[in-house]
Amino acid sequence: MTLLHIDSSADTAEDSVSRHLTGLFATTWRARNSAAPYRHRDLCADPVPALGPAYATLGRRVEREGFVPPDKVPALVENAAEEQEWAHTLPLIDELLAADTVLFGVPMYNFSIPASLKAWIDRVTFPGAYADPDTGESLLRDTRVVVVMARGGGYGPGTPRESYDFQTPYLKAYFGELGVRHLRVVAAELTLAGLLPHLAGLRDLAKDSLTRAREQVTALAAA
Repeated sequence: MTLLHIDSSADTAEDSVSRHLTGLFATTWRARNSAAPYRHRDLCADPVPALGPAYATLGRRVEREGFVPPDKVPALVENAAEEQEWAHTLPLIDELLAADTVLFGVPMYNFSIPASLKAWIDRVTFPGAYADPDTGESLLRDTRVVVVMARGGGYGPGTPRESYDFQTPYLKAYFGELGVRHLRVVAAELTLAGLLPHLAGLRDLAKDSLTRAREQVTALAAA
Protein backbone atom coordinates (compact mmCIF):
# COMPACT_ATOMS: atom_id res chain seq x y z
CA MET A 1 0.00 0.00 0.00
CA THR A 2 1.47 3.32 -1.12
CA LEU A 3 -0.23 6.72 -1.08
CA LEU A 4 0.84 9.51 -3.43
CA HIS A 5 -0.71 12.79 -2.28
CA ILE A 6 -0.65 15.67 -4.78
CA ASP A 7 -1.83 19.20 -3.96
CA SER A 8 -2.21 21.94 -6.55
CA SER A 9 -3.80 24.86 -4.69
CA ALA A 10 -1.95 28.17 -4.62
CA ASP A 11 -3.50 28.91 -1.21
CA THR A 12 -1.90 28.11 2.11
CA ALA A 13 -3.04 25.14 4.12
CA GLU A 14 -5.00 27.54 6.36
CA ASP A 15 -6.95 29.05 3.46
CA SER A 16 -7.28 26.14 1.04
CA VAL A 17 -10.34 23.90 1.21
CA SER A 18 -8.80 21.34 -1.14
CA ARG A 19 -5.67 21.14 1.04
CA HIS A 20 -7.84 20.79 4.13
CA LEU A 21 -9.71 17.87 2.58
CA THR A 22 -6.66 16.08 1.19
CA GLY A 23 -4.98 16.57 4.56
CA LEU A 24 -7.96 14.89 6.21
CA PHE A 25 -7.73 11.98 3.76
CA ALA A 26 -3.97 11.61 4.28
CA THR A 27 -4.23 11.77 8.07
CA THR A 28 -7.01 9.18 8.13
CA TRP A 29 -5.23 6.90 5.65
CA ARG A 30 -1.88 7.10 7.47
CA ALA A 31 -3.50 6.32 10.81
CA ARG A 32 -4.75 3.04 9.30
CA ASN A 33 -1.59 2.33 7.29
CA SER A 34 1.15 3.60 9.55
CA ALA A 35 3.88 1.43 8.05
CA ALA A 36 2.95 2.10 4.42
CA PRO A 37 4.93 4.45 2.17
CA TYR A 38 3.52 7.96 1.81
CA ARG A 39 4.65 10.69 -0.57
CA HIS A 40 3.37 14.27 -0.66
CA ARG A 41 4.00 16.40 -3.74
CA ASP A 42 3.07 20.08 -3.60
CA LEU A 43 2.86 21.36 -7.16
CA CYS A 44 2.89 24.99 -6.07
CA ALA A 45 5.82 24.78 -3.68
CA ASP A 46 7.72 22.52 -6.10
CA PRO A 47 6.31 23.23 -9.57
CA VAL A 48 6.80 20.83 -12.46
CA PRO A 49 8.73 22.51 -15.30
CA ALA A 50 6.69 23.41 -18.36
CA LEU A 51 7.37 21.30 -21.43
CA GLY A 52 10.07 22.42 -23.82
CA PRO A 53 10.59 21.67 -27.51
CA ALA A 54 12.99 18.83 -26.66
CA TYR A 55 10.21 17.02 -24.75
CA ALA A 56 7.96 17.16 -27.80
CA THR A 57 10.75 16.00 -30.12
CA LEU A 58 11.65 13.07 -27.87
CA GLY A 59 7.99 12.14 -27.45
CA ARG A 60 7.42 12.04 -31.22
CA ARG A 61 10.54 9.91 -31.68
CA VAL A 62 9.27 7.45 -29.07
CA GLU A 63 5.87 7.31 -30.77
CA ARG A 64 7.46 6.54 -34.14
CA GLU A 65 9.25 3.57 -32.54
CA GLY A 66 5.95 2.09 -31.41
CA PHE A 67 5.70 0.86 -27.83
CA VAL A 68 8.76 1.98 -25.85
CA PRO A 69 8.68 1.43 -22.07
CA PRO A 70 10.35 4.09 -19.90
CA ASP A 71 13.50 2.04 -19.30
CA LYS A 72 14.16 2.02 -23.06
CA VAL A 73 13.66 5.75 -23.61
CA PRO A 74 17.27 6.81 -22.71
CA ALA A 75 18.51 4.89 -25.74
CA LEU A 76 16.46 7.25 -27.92
CA VAL A 77 17.70 10.47 -26.32
CA GLU A 78 19.87 12.40 -28.80
CA ASN A 79 21.07 15.52 -27.00
CA ALA A 80 21.48 17.28 -23.65
CA ALA A 81 18.14 19.11 -23.90
CA GLU A 82 16.25 15.85 -24.38
CA GLU A 83 18.22 14.27 -21.56
CA GLN A 84 17.19 17.11 -19.24
CA GLU A 85 13.53 16.82 -20.25
CA TRP A 86 13.59 13.09 -19.55
CA ALA A 87 15.31 13.68 -16.21
CA HIS A 88 12.41 15.94 -15.22
CA THR A 89 9.86 13.40 -16.44
CA LEU A 90 10.94 9.91 -15.37
CA PRO A 91 10.79 10.49 -11.59
CA LEU A 92 7.17 11.63 -11.91
CA ILE A 93 6.26 8.57 -13.96
CA ASP A 94 8.00 6.25 -11.49
CA GLU A 95 6.26 7.96 -8.57
CA LEU A 96 2.85 7.54 -10.17
CA LEU A 97 3.42 3.90 -11.11
CA ALA A 98 4.62 3.07 -7.58
CA ALA A 99 1.41 4.33 -5.94
CA ASP A 100 -1.55 2.14 -5.07
CA THR A 101 -3.67 5.20 -4.27
CA VAL A 102 -3.20 8.65 -5.79
CA LEU A 103 -4.90 11.56 -4.04
CA PHE A 104 -5.34 14.87 -5.87
CA GLY A 105 -6.37 18.19 -4.34
CA VAL A 106 -7.86 20.26 -7.15
CA PRO A 107 -9.36 23.71 -6.64
CA MET A 108 -11.36 25.18 -9.51
CA TYR A 109 -9.54 28.02 -11.23
CA ASN A 110 -11.41 29.80 -14.02
CA PHE A 111 -13.82 26.86 -14.39
CA SER A 112 -11.01 24.29 -14.80
CA ILE A 113 -7.92 22.93 -13.05
CA PRO A 114 -4.88 24.90 -11.82
CA ALA A 115 -1.97 25.43 -14.20
CA SER A 116 0.29 23.68 -11.68
CA LEU A 117 -1.68 20.45 -12.08
CA LYS A 118 -1.93 20.82 -15.86
CA ALA A 119 1.88 21.10 -16.02
CA TRP A 120 2.16 17.82 -14.07
CA ILE A 121 -0.37 16.14 -16.36
CA ASP A 122 1.39 17.32 -19.51
CA ARG A 123 4.77 16.07 -18.33
CA VAL A 124 3.77 12.78 -16.76
CA THR A 125 1.68 11.70 -19.77
CA PHE A 126 4.60 10.46 -21.85
CA PRO A 127 3.97 8.08 -24.76
CA GLY A 128 4.02 4.42 -23.75
CA ALA A 129 4.70 5.04 -20.07
CA TYR A 130 1.60 3.25 -18.76
CA ALA A 131 1.21 0.26 -21.06
CA ASP A 132 2.05 -3.25 -19.86
CA PRO A 133 4.87 -4.50 -22.12
CA ASP A 134 3.38 -8.00 -22.26
CA THR A 135 -0.35 -7.33 -22.60
CA GLY A 136 -0.64 -3.70 -23.64
CA GLU A 137 -3.09 -3.12 -20.77
CA SER A 138 -2.86 0.00 -18.67
CA LEU A 139 -0.44 -0.25 -15.75
CA LEU A 140 -2.82 2.07 -13.89
CA ARG A 141 -5.86 -0.20 -14.23
CA ASP A 142 -5.68 -1.22 -10.55
CA THR A 143 -4.57 2.17 -9.21
CA ARG A 144 -7.16 3.95 -7.09
CA VAL A 145 -7.41 7.66 -7.90
CA VAL A 146 -9.24 10.01 -5.56
CA VAL A 147 -9.86 13.56 -6.80
CA VAL A 148 -10.88 16.09 -4.17
CA MET A 149 -12.20 19.30 -5.70
CA ALA A 150 -13.11 22.67 -4.20
CA ARG A 151 -15.19 25.24 -6.05
CA GLY A 152 -15.99 28.76 -4.89
CA GLY A 153 -19.44 28.67 -6.51
CA GLY A 154 -22.03 26.04 -7.28
CA TYR A 155 -21.46 23.85 -10.33
CA GLY A 156 -23.21 20.61 -9.40
CA PRO A 157 -25.92 18.83 -11.41
CA GLY A 158 -28.98 21.00 -11.89
CA THR A 159 -27.32 24.29 -10.93
CA PRO A 160 -27.34 27.28 -13.31
CA ARG A 161 -23.58 26.97 -13.81
CA GLU A 162 -23.39 23.22 -14.29
CA SER A 163 -22.19 23.73 -17.87
CA TYR A 164 -19.31 25.91 -16.62
CA ASP A 165 -17.68 22.94 -14.89
CA PHE A 166 -14.73 21.98 -17.09
CA GLN A 167 -12.94 20.49 -14.09
CA THR A 168 -14.92 17.28 -13.54
CA PRO A 169 -15.36 16.14 -17.17
CA TYR A 170 -11.74 16.90 -18.00
CA LEU A 171 -10.34 14.86 -15.13
CA LYS A 172 -12.75 11.98 -15.75
CA ALA A 173 -11.78 11.91 -19.44
CA TYR A 174 -8.06 12.17 -18.66
CA PHE A 175 -7.91 9.36 -16.12
CA GLY A 176 -10.25 7.24 -18.21
CA GLU A 177 -7.90 7.60 -21.17
CA LEU A 178 -5.01 6.48 -18.94
CA GLY A 179 -6.93 3.30 -18.15
CA VAL A 180 -7.78 4.16 -14.53
CA ARG A 181 -10.78 2.03 -13.53
CA HIS A 182 -11.08 3.11 -9.89
CA LEU A 183 -11.73 6.86 -9.89
CA ARG A 184 -13.63 8.63 -7.14
CA VAL A 185 -14.46 12.34 -7.24
CA VAL A 186 -15.44 14.44 -4.22
CA ALA A 187 -16.43 18.10 -4.50
CA ALA A 188 -16.91 20.82 -1.90
CA GLU A 189 -19.03 23.61 -3.40
CA LEU A 190 -19.69 27.26 -2.57
CA THR A 191 -16.43 27.54 -0.65
CA LEU A 192 -16.43 31.34 -1.11
CA ALA A 193 -19.89 31.81 0.38
CA GLY A 194 -18.36 33.00 3.64
CA LEU A 195 -16.33 35.70 1.86
CA LEU A 196 -18.43 37.05 -1.01
CA PRO A 197 -21.48 39.16 -0.10
CA HIS A 198 -23.53 38.00 -3.10
CA LEU A 199 -23.16 34.38 -1.91
CA ALA A 200 -24.04 35.10 1.72
CA GLY A 201 -27.47 33.53 1.36
CA LEU A 202 -25.87 30.23 0.39
CA ARG A 203 -23.73 29.79 3.48
CA ASP A 204 -25.84 26.96 4.89
CA LEU A 205 -25.58 25.10 1.59
CA ALA A 206 -21.84 25.67 1.62
CA LYS A 207 -21.57 24.29 5.14
CA ASP A 208 -23.59 21.22 4.16
CA SER A 209 -21.44 20.65 1.06
CA LEU A 210 -18.22 20.82 3.07
CA THR A 211 -19.63 18.44 5.69
CA ARG A 212 -20.56 15.92 2.99
CA ALA A 213 -17.14 16.26 1.40
CA ARG A 214 -15.42 15.63 4.73
CA GLU A 215 -17.56 12.55 5.32
CA GLN A 216 -16.85 11.19 1.83
CA VAL A 217 -13.13 11.83 2.11
CA THR A 218 -12.94 10.14 5.51
CA ALA A 219 -14.86 7.11 4.24
CA LEU A 220 -12.66 6.78 1.15
CA ALA A 221 -9.49 7.04 3.24
CA ALA A 222 -10.73 4.36 5.60
CA ALA A 223 -11.75 1.96 2.84
